[in-house]
Amino acid sequence: MTKCGRVTVLAAMVLAAGGGLPAVASAQSDAYSPPRTPAGHPDLQGIWGNNSVTPLERPDAVADRATLTAEELARVEATANALFAQDAGDAAFGDQFFNVALTGAESFTSTDGWTGNYNQFWLVEREFNDRTSLIVDPPSGKLPPATLAAETAARLARESRGRPAAWTEDRGLSERCITFGLPNLLAGYNSYYQIFQTADHVVIEQELIHTTRIIPLDGRPHASDGIRQWHGDSRGRWEGDTLVVETRNFSPQSDFRGAREHLHLVERFTRVGPDRMDYEFTVVDPTTWTAPWTARVPWTRTDEPMFEYACHEGNIGMEGILAGARAEELAAAGR
Repeated sequence: MTKCGRVTVLAAMVLAAGGGLPAVASAQSDAYSPPRTPAGHPDLQGIWGNNSVTPLERPDAVADRATLTAEELARVEATANALFAQDAGDAAFGDQFFNVALTGAESFTSTDGWTGNYNQFWLVEREFNDRTSLIVDPPSGKLPPATLAAETAARLARESRGRPAAWTEDRGLSERCITFGLPNLLAGYNSYYQIFQTADHVVIEQELIHTTRIIPLDGRPHASDGIRQWHGDSRGRWEGDTLVVETRNFSPQSDFRGAREHLHLVERFTRVGPDRMDYEFTVVDPTTWTAPWTARVPWTRTDEPMFEYACHEGNIGMEGILAGARAEELAAAGR
């Protein structure tokens, strides 16, 4: 790990799920005119990072407000700076960073339980803003209710958590160095993306596990329904100055917060300033949530390079996990 760090095509699916299309205001700034590629499209190329402190869902403490006051934001930032100094303290990952700071806590201890987790030194500095959730639709800033099937699957997953792994497939996809999922929402942890463009393709490379998506823009149809991939099958198009990428055909083994082969994802990339990109995505999966939902994530351009995410080279980490599980079993049997 390095320190460096609506959609018209969704209408039928959304109506089948019993909901309407999300009414989300555009984040594009009318005052900014992005640079252009030789093909005349906005130039999105470069390295962009997601290091925002804003959590995916709005905390209950500010459940009725989409933004913090200036005073509240200052208190959150001061608490975070005290708890998560770059050279000391347990690391707080993802949404935990904001949610702990919001409470005004005087101390923070990792909930890992065994190793004490990472030291905060290894994580990038986070970026503060006044938003209380990445979710912009529903207006509550909360995920829509889960379906009964999704709730049951989540309960079974919780019950099995912590059991010794019999084999590699009993561990998560990120531990097996396969994928952190799409979309990836783990801010502040190797959360960088490099975008390349040609006239008819966009390539998005992710620092985590060096995932690379090659996205055609030439109007070709999606792959047949029988072809399933970890990150689905993506097709892109331009809507004004916004790049829209529609992805389906996810593998049944994929996992985005419980959504698998029925996930239908629409991403929107809009450059709203010299060093700012608004990354917005809408998720539709009527087998997982009772309604679609949309989140907007601020990305910041950086001149720092991306680094290789080796992900325990040779899979020696997995060997240790399985060997440890067998040792625990022998100890429990008194041998």
